[in-house]
Amino acid sequence: MRVTSRNGADITETFPELSAVAAAVGGRRMVLDGEIVAVDEHGRPSFRRLQRRWPQQRRPGAQLVREVPTRYLAFDVMNIEGEDITHWPYRERRELLDTLMVMESSPALTVPRHWTDVAPADMLAICADHGHEGIVCKRLDSPYRSGRSRDWIKSPVRATTEAVIVGAFAGRRGEVGALLLAAHDEAGRLVLLGQVGTGFSGAERRRLATLLAGTEVTAPPVAEGASMSGVQWFKPRYVGEVAYREYHAGKGLRHASWKGLRTAPVSGVCLPRDAGAAPG
Repeated sequence: MRVTSRNGADITETFPELSAVAAAVGGRRMVLDGEIVAVDEHGRPSFRRLQRRWPQQRRPGAQLVREVPTRYLAFDVMNIEGEDITHWPYRERRELLDTLMVMESSPALTVPRHWTDVAPADMLAICADHGHEGIVCKRLDSPYRSGRSRDWIKSPVRATTEAVIVGAFAGRRGEVGALLLAAHDEAGRLVLLGQVGTGFSGAERRRLATLLAGTEVTAPPVAEGASMSGVQWFKPRYVGEVAYREYHAGKGLRHASWKGLRTAPVSGVCLPRDAGAAPG
């Protein structure tokens, strides 16, 4: 039983509980493609929980393994008993994958369900409603190819939220680099929401630099800014919209992308739903 990362690193010792995958498939020799996840209290994969195991802890102690157990989600099978089957169409590989487990359930291995009769847009909406990250659409006649392929299309769920611009890191030639964003918590306090450094055109970066000129302040508008360096702080005057994958209180936005300025009042900008909260 060997576990490797996408770049070929051996991480078997990092996830000792995954040794149970061998028993789940009856000890047969095979090569699986999938993802290691740690689920939250609602049963959803949690990137934040997984970070407690990888890459911070290369050899976790028994207590951490108990507190943050992981499991393997098998998405594809590439080799079975020494036979390379990457040339098989996905439909056939998927049928084989569905028969690999010799037990009804395993704490270490899950073969996620798949659907061929649901529109991708409908499935993406279901994922959004249940707090999942997104879907992957695969051509049923496609062989297995490593890396990116037009035969497999990943569509992540992207939530959006409005945010107040409170600071920025300098970019090139006087342009804005990454923006620091904030929103109001339930007590009405302006708190740091995170930063966004992608989604800007060069013209947008220059426009923002011009817009923010003259609103500079020395003291950060958010308490979290006291320990930050290299930031130019601004009066909380302008609101923008960002798309993002997840938001966790205290951790900020994950995979944020700038969508543009908005005319919403600063006072009405509130924190988005925490990804650790129950769906719905």
